[in-house]
Amino acid sequence: MNNNLNINENRLIVKSSTANLITIRKFINIKAKSYGFSSNEIEDIVLAVDEACTNIIEHSYHSKPNLDIEISVSFSKNNFVIRIIDYGETFESRSIKELNLELYHKQRRVGGLGMYLMKSLMDDVRYTSVKNRYNQVLLTKKLAH
Repeated sequence: MNNNLNINENRLIVKSSTANLITIRKFINIKAKSYGFSSNEIEDIVLAVDEACTNIIEHSYHSKPNLDIEISVSFSKNNFVIRIIDYGETFESRSIKELNLELYHKQRRVGGLGMYLMKSLMDDVRYTSVKNRYNQVLLTKKLAH
């Protein structure tokens, strides 16, 4: 695990182990703070990225711990954009239906909230996949001030 985060780098590559989620959270926290987001906004951003990476580990890479997850950040026109790339199994984002939280709660379901959380916490979530090449998630948060 890479504990020596370089805050001047705008890119992080980690292996697909859940042990690396803490490194990802630290990286995103440092970057979001440097762009001026509030503590609450940073928590939202970190949670959304954590959910995206957890989904990659579990669903795209099927919990194989030695595959690459690439995360890069950029900031322009008050938009903080996190780009997450993996090279695992493709995912059809249109297959995810809008979540009915009331029904979800009544059914006492566990899991399956990742996309809902990402869309709730971020201003824009875009998923693209190039079959047999890579998957990309773009998470955007607008800086209000």
